[in-house]
Amino acid sequence: MILREAVEADLPAILAIHNEAILHSLAIWQYEPAPLANRQAWFAERASKGQPILIAEIDGALAGYASYGDFRAGAGYSGTVEDSIYVRGDMQRRGVARALMGALIDHARGAGKHVMIGAIGLPNEASVALHASFGFVETGRLSEIGRKNGMWLDLLMMQKRL
Repeated sequence: MILREAVEADLPAILAIHNEAILHSLAIWQYEPAPLANRQAWFAERASKGQPILIAEIDGALAGYASYGDFRAGAGYSGTVEDSIYVRGDMQRRGVARALMGALIDHARGAGKHVMIGAIGLPNEASVALHASFGFVETGRLSEIGRKNGMWLDLLMMQKRL
């Protein structure tokens, strides 16, 4: 497995993973696949803020990606970031998310961030377990605040002091 910073040429593969999560999971509370322009704008915004987009490659194929972004707007929140990690369906259970999470935490520490938030749409036992294994603790649960596939969904908030 190779971990590296994403480049614009990675965006079609990132988009495929993003849209797979939209269509086949409860992780992203969108209903329709995103266009490439969505990921291009996201990439440009993260780059302008110095926020990483990390890639995991296995055998030359993009297996997953991770990033962190602003938790909330406002200068007082500048030390807090929210993580996002997505792994291609056929690459899950191969340590990709674990490798990306470790690299993301290291990057955030190096950038002087103080807290990382995991906002996890439930049910998602794998994400909860991953975050807990890195020392994230549950700090709250927002009940039935999202809707997808005809279900009301909870949002679990977990955090880690860096």
